[in-house]
Amino acid sequence: MAPDTEQVAVRLAQQIEASGPISIAEYMRVANTAYYGGADPLGAAGDFITAPEISQMFGEMVGIWLSDIWLRHGSPSGCYYVELGPGRGTLAADALRTMKRFGWEPSVHFVENSSALRAKQSQAVPHATFHDNLDSLPSDAPMFVVANEFFDALPVRQMILSHAGWQERVVVRDRGSRFAAMPGAPIADTVIPEPFRVAAVGSIYETCPDAAAIMHTLSHRLAQRGGAMLTIDYGYIQPGLGSTLQAVRNHQYADPLADPGNCDLTAHVNFLDLARRAENSGLAVAGPTGQGAWLSGLGIDQRAQNLIRAHPDRAADINAARKRLVHRESMGALFKVMATYAKDWPKPEGFGP
Repeated sequence: MAPDTEQVAVRLAQQIEASGPISIAEYMRVANTAYYGGADPLGAAGDFITAPEISQMFGEMVGIWLSDIWLRHGSPSGCYYVELGPGRGTLAADALRTMKRFGWEPSVHFVENSSALRAKQSQAVPHATFHDNLDSLPSDAPMFVVANEFFDALPVRQMILSHAGWQERVVVRDRGSRFAAMPGAPIADTVIPEPFRVAAVGSIYETCPDAAAIMHTLSHRLAQRGGAMLTIDYGYIQPGLGSTLQAVRNHQYADPLADPGNCDLTAHVNFLDLARRAENSGLAVAGPTGQGAWLSGLGIDQRAQNLIRAHPDRAADINAARKRLVHRESMGALFKVMATYAKDWPKPEGFGP
């Protein structure tokens, strides 16, 4: 999708030749920076599709969820809607339209680096303010943060256990023409959580330092100023061993070490680690729970029926979209939803008693 993708591979190869092997995290960072800096990767003509692009119902449920917390906290003024990596702006447009029905029109802030996606986001939400990173986000009022399929694209470190002990997993050039992964420099055992230090040779443990830093920063702001954060992504609740690094191109899985910059590189999100970062910053945590259960609890079935009554000719498409978002065999179980929020704010809906 991105322009000059061959140059990405050349640049990585030159870096490895000049300085030696690079970490999986560095490889992923360079590849995804080029990938997202190019053309719009979303939709049927792109490489993958996200929940907001499947149906307006997804963004509407997010808008209802946010509005409910805002209303139960007394409808405070001056709040901010903040979205991390907002895609085409579809989720924000649907959520903000729904929030307006509840009398709420917060200031909108997008954290986005891709110029191609910024152009699409500006069309969907013309009044949005853009940020390259978290540093310039406003910090004088409560924030409502949405991160849908954001954390999965952040670079992960991988550690692999060999007969020599735990080592950083690195990328090298294989036979001069392809990239390959292999064990690199040794690392201290303390980097690996104690339950995983004794494992089978070849075991891989992943961490995502960028995700930890982002959650830490936002959690501190929410603890100080109030508000809530909604994280939706595919990932795991209990960490384990094994590589989750994967690549998607043209809606098909691909080799993560082939064509850097020309496919979407992601890894599963460690929700337990994100929750601990939030709790350590003084926030309360709800979830994670499956996306299907969360959407059903917020009333997506009723919304689907209302849409079908208004557009009977689209009944089959509306039902198919609802099933794709909710059913276990689709996105309902793989994708998790977690809320982190200031302790003096209402407990969010959708997470059970």
